[in-house]
Amino acid sequence: MADYDYDVLVIGAGPGGYVAAIRAAQLGLKTACAEGRETLGGTCLNVGCIPSKAMLHASEYFEAAAGGAMAAMGIKVKPELDLPAMHGQRKDAVKGLTGGIEFLFKKNNVDWLKGYAQFTSKDSVEVAGKSYRARNIIIATGSSVTPLPGVEVDNDKQIIVDSTGALELAKVPGHMVVIGGGVIGLELGSVWRRLGAKVTCVEFLDQILPGMDADVRKEANKIFKKQGVEFKLKTKVTKAEVKGKKAVLTLEPAGGGEAETLESDVVLVSIGRKPNTDGLALDKAGLEVNQRGQIEIDHDFRTAVDGIWAIGDVVPGPMLAHKAEDEGIACAENIAGQTGIVNHDVIPSVVYTWPEIAGVGLTEEQAKERGEVKVGKFPMLANSRAKTNHEPDGFVKVIADATTDRVLGVWCIASVAGTMIAQAAQAMEFGATSEDIAYTCHAHPTHSEAIKEAAMAVTGKPIHI
Repeated sequence: MADYDYDVLVIGAGPGGYVAAIRAAQLGLKTACAEGRETLGGTCLNVGCIPSKAMLHASEYFEAAAGGAMAAMGIKVKPELDLPAMHGQRKDAVKGLTGGIEFLFKKNNVDWLKGYAQFTSKDSVEVAGKSYRARNIIIATGSSVTPLPGVEVDNDKQIIVDSTGALELAKVPGHMVVIGGGVIGLELGSVWRRLGAKVTCVEFLDQILPGMDADVRKEANKIFKKQGVEFKLKTKVTKAEVKGKKAVLTLEPAGGGEAETLESDVVLVSIGRKPNTDGLALDKAGLEVNQRGQIEIDHDFRTAVDGIWAIGDVVPGPMLAHKAEDEGIACAENIAGQTGIVNHDVIPSVVYTWPEIAGVGLTEEQAKERGEVKVGKFPMLANSRAKTNHEPDGFVKVIADATTDRVLGVWCIASVAGTMIAQAAQAMEFGATSEDIAYTCHAHPTHSEAIKEAAMAVTGKPIHI
């Protein structure tokens, strides 16, 4: 049989795939990455994490100027929205970062196989009509938008859109309906609300942000309502029709009941994501998927077939770019004979609304199922930096084991919660107790002092509350 073309061939160049390819090459393995997009970086860099943050950041500036926050600090301006320019800076950010990955591929001698890969056997794939054989193949194809029965997405018409289409709207809608009260819907809904749209969020469950701590979900709901977002909870969408330049939705109570209709200019379908495993011809490699369409792996990211590995959104666990990145590094190191480990109990999650919402570890509900806990909370209203910056909303919550004092989870709502949560994750990674955090000196005045204060509340020694 012919020699292998590569030591490692990665399918997909998203956050997990491109990182895995670069790390494998750094470890001396001959590496290729198959990607059919015109640019590298996957959903995250092209139509997900990065462009959405560009629009979130820009819209925050606009709202600060238009909503009076700047005037309250003595800065009087009359903003004028230039939406094409706002889209332009978003596209520039994407171009710069995706181009940066292409540079890193060249720097690390990773071959970019341009096209979508399909298995032809357990150690071979076909890309753009050409066959490649590899000792190790890493599946890192990511995820795509989950479709909603009865609601057909057509991003070109810009009436019923998914998250990709919501980034490209040519004008601010008068009324946007967001189907789904999860991270993506709330983030993109926030963008267009700040720019002037009325936003209604329809959620099947009785609360938004499923999976997050109950206190966080409840407080976030209050904050978004205060900002003007309307919520229809315990409600399902059964149908959506485009009539002229409007969308008409048919809504029903989640538990059953009389239907109603809701008209809007734009509908954003955002009910979750599904693994991209279709089209890979996994059967030819001897692989199957579970009931959720995921590829099962062991602790080292090996699949059931020797020589085939999988990471990121196609495997069980949260669909987060940073999880995929860490798994990509660890997987490449395992292939190279090193020890690559990801602690899946300590993976932070962030919602980039205003304020930001972040958490790591167990919710209070989950922690109580395992035993007795101690909980400490500290309001951002009492944090000197937040108060000075006119950012009173939110809190930090620390959950610790009642016996060992070991930190089990940290949840926060704050303007920079996404940055703050890294401290909590690092503390938990190394088995810190709430007392460890409470007695760690924090710079003053900073938002992060709220984590210290919440930890002090756990120990029963709060200072500023």
